[in-house]
Amino acid sequence: MKIARIEDLHCDAGWRDFSFLKITTDDGLVGWSEYNEGYGSAGLTAVIRRMAQGLIGQDPRPIERIMSTIYAITRQAPGGMNQQAMAAIENALIDVKAKALGIPVCEMFGGPVRDRLPLYWSHCGSYRFRNAEVMGVEPVRSLDDLVKLGKHVKERGFKALKTNIFRFDLDPPNMYQPGFGRSPGGPELNADGAVLGAISDGLAAFRQGAGHEMGILLDTNFNFKTEGYIKVARTCEPYNLFWMEIDSYDPEGLRLIRDRASMPIASCESLFGRRQFRPFFENRSIDVSIIDVPWNGLAESLKIASMAEAYEINCAPHNFYGHMSTLMSAHLCAAMPNFRIMEIDIDDVPWKDDLVTHPLVIQNGELIVPTRPGWGADINEEAVKAHPPKNPHP
Repeated sequence: MKIARIEDLHCDAGWRDFSFLKITTDDGLVGWSEYNEGYGSAGLTAVIRRMAQGLIGQDPRPIERIMSTIYAITRQAPGGMNQQAMAAIENALIDVKAKALGIPVCEMFGGPVRDRLPLYWSHCGSYRFRNAEVMGVEPVRSLDDLVKLGKHVKERGFKALKTNIFRFDLDPPNMYQPGFGRSPGGPELNADGAVLGAISDGLAAFRQGAGHEMGILLDTNFNFKTEGYIKVARTCEPYNLFWMEIDSYDPEGLRLIRDRASMPIASCESLFGRRQFRPFFENRSIDVSIIDVPWNGLAESLKIASMAEAYEINCAPHNFYGHMSTLMSAHLCAAMPNFRIMEIDIDDVPWKDDLVTHPLVIQNGELIVPTRPGWGADINEEAVKAHPPKNPHP
């Protein structure tokens, strides 16, 4: 078996594009992965194409050897888009190999520990500020809308939801994202009274609508510095958070926040590889480690999870992408013993389900791990072509 072609496909996904890598072998097997250029990674497709050039004609099955070689070639520029390109290739190779063996991906990594994955509804309300029309849902314009949405999530059978910081005093109301340069408040990133009040009001509305049994997660992203995160944690104390999520590259600062916070702290979704995760484990900086499978690759993600297990830390995937990413992340969750909960975006474009050959099965807020070979579905190329991307990829 040899690699015959490596192609990238892209489609419109409303407020961003979905991107997929397709590896085809000379005997007709096809492996898929999903990657993302919109999370600070513009130009990733070009990196993948360049990195993949030397793989044509190689046997796709010795994945560890292939990835170790690519790591050595990129050793002087680790992480970043090099690692994301490696992950896209690794994940597609894993799909090829599992299909060649006729087994689900998780069977290659010790078999499933579990076949049902508790989910949390991610970006709950977040996309409804600007993208409600394309999604075909009611927009969020007030705290009352958050109360209604919380009730809806509960009625759908979900046991947990994750939300962001919303500012209804902005014109128009929107998410608060100074850490990404999308809101006033940067680059200083201070947690002033108006921001803390907005956090409290939003959590109170979701708690009112979803009830006391709903797990509520708050994602604070990169929006504050250490002092600000401590203030936010204190503001959140009355709402019994499932976890407070923080993006930080400072393991000691994050440990300080964790020591002063009353709720669990989750982090690490923006890290690459075991070497970047290690100081966060050694400093006991987190309660839950978040791992991005499209960024790290499934094999590397499982190695990170195994390292976390030695520190008694459970893991959760970073998964705000399309259904192929959800399937990739599902096999991580199925195979690792130290699983916490799985992220999924329910609010999305109406054609999201059409992009895969087999729809996801969600029952009572849990994802059923597919047992078909590979990831459990392929990309529907006709559906991808029916929704050309906003950003061209020549």
